[in-house]
Amino acid sequence: MSDLLSAPETKVAAPERQSALDTLMHAFETYKTANETRLAEIERRGAADPLLDERMRRLDHVIDACKARMDRLETERRRPPLGITRTEAPRGEHGAAFTGYVRHGASDGLKALEAKSLSTGVGADGGYLVPYETEQEIGRRLAALSPIRALATVRTIGAGTYRKPFMTSGPMVGWAAETAARPQTDSPVLAELAFPAMELYAMPAATQALLDDGQVNVEEWLAGEVDSAFAEQEGAAFVSGDGTAKPTGFLAYPKVAESGWSWGKTGYVATGVAGGFPASDAADPLLDLVYALKGGYRQNAAFVMNRRTQAAVRKLKDDAGAYLWTPPAGAGQPASLMGFPVQEAEAMPDIGDGAFAIAFGDFRRGYLVVDRAGVRVLRDPYSAKPYVLFYTTKRVGGGIQDFDAIKLLKFAAG
Repeated sequence: MSDLLSAPETKVAAPERQSALDTLMHAFETYKTANETRLAEIERRGAADPLLDERMRRLDHVIDACKARMDRLETERRRPPLGITRTEAPRGEHGAAFTGYVRHGASDGLKALEAKSLSTGVGADGGYLVPYETEQEIGRRLAALSPIRALATVRTIGAGTYRKPFMTSGPMVGWAAETAARPQTDSPVLAELAFPAMELYAMPAATQALLDDGQVNVEEWLAGEVDSAFAEQEGAAFVSGDGTAKPTGFLAYPKVAESGWSWGKTGYVATGVAGGFPASDAADPLLDLVYALKGGYRQNAAFVMNRRTQAAVRKLKDDAGAYLWTPPAGAGQPASLMGFPVQEAEAMPDIGDGAFAIAFGDFRRGYLVVDRAGVRVLRDPYSAKPYVLFYTTKRVGGGIQDFDAIKLLKFAAG
């Protein structure tokens, strides 16, 4: 047991990802054995041994650590190396000018390019746009690190707000015989959803020695420094942001019981127990949640919850005694619950009385992320000498675009 609990801290031989997966599978098998013992204790004595509960909590930490390790290794595998070779070809006029600005603060090249393209409202006071390749790299890293972005539809816009029309009522339709008259139908009633892009910023720091090192790809360095900061902030906003200077999270919209659902609100299913699952038939609320979603949305649906909620869900079994939660089938793949993928989002609330701790839906159809084209960098060598700060900004928005595609599980009596 002690060897298992220390496994995520040890260095493993190559291939590391397969070793991490093996450790995770071993940990989950141990977890299931411990849980069977815990359930037998509850059946026999009415309560589990506190030492057994503590063992279960420790195993939860092991499983979470193994999964985090697999995710980290997969992210590192996809990430390009920081260094470059001396024979690497130049990356274009903008890339060369931007590298000169980041390394030495030389902005003449960027000013000339922006004057040539007749761009306005930019300059040393507002920073300069990063090269297109760097912007794309930041976007790829955010997709790997930001859980809701990885599930949602992402659209790049050139204006400050993306407006999407939708029909509140469609045209009248009906059946008619071959020679019968066709009465004129009513026109559809249109409304629109607006998704404004808000400013998100990060401020990585570097030493001048690092910037002077010709073996360091400064554009890759910058992308690597801002990706985790951007991902953490936008990940929280996509879940619970209030829409004021940030995106509107899917938990921020009005919520209503699924039986009274209407457009503009998010439907929920209650567990029937305040702050937990029912003592008997504990999996029933999850089944109700799955089937609250229409069939067309279930095909690409996923669960979203934080790791502490996952720890509670791992104990649940179906009527045949099979566990509902299963580990990832391979490196870079998600765990699954009842056959649907589980996306871990730490911004989701913990299980508690009245908490909406689990979301389920087709987030690609249900949630929209809008990125304003352009990532801007302002070089600041003065505020934190001897370090050089890079005030990096991008504009991001988000919100629900289809209120029928996302459902919530409320841990409450009703």
